[in-house]
Amino acid sequence: MLVSTMNDIPGYEITEVLGEVFGLTVRSRNIGSQLGAGFKSLVGGELKGMTKNLVASREEVMQRMVEEAEAKGADAVIAFRFDTSDMGNNWTEICAYGTAVKALARR
Repeated sequence: MLVSTMNDIPGYEITEVLGEVFGLTVRSRNIGSQLGAGFKSLVGGELKGMTKNLVASREEVMQRMVEEAEAKGADAVIAFRFDTSDMGNNWTEICAYGTAVKALARR
């Protein structure tokens, strides 16, 4: 599955637009990582536990988006984006979205 942040794919012709697709997850932060992040924020530096969780979450929502695109018969997803938002004090919504299309390689 081709996934592009662009609105087109060089070398390909978009032959059909199949519609919006997305993958979504809502994650809660565990008390241990919150405490560790709180202490780390006092001295500065990367919050490695939070970074690891965000990377895993992004991979998960991207896979869900690709699965939805495949179910629609898509060859590619264009205009791909991530979005995050806080829901309450301890929950974060992570979303991957784009437009599912049929695309043929130009000759």
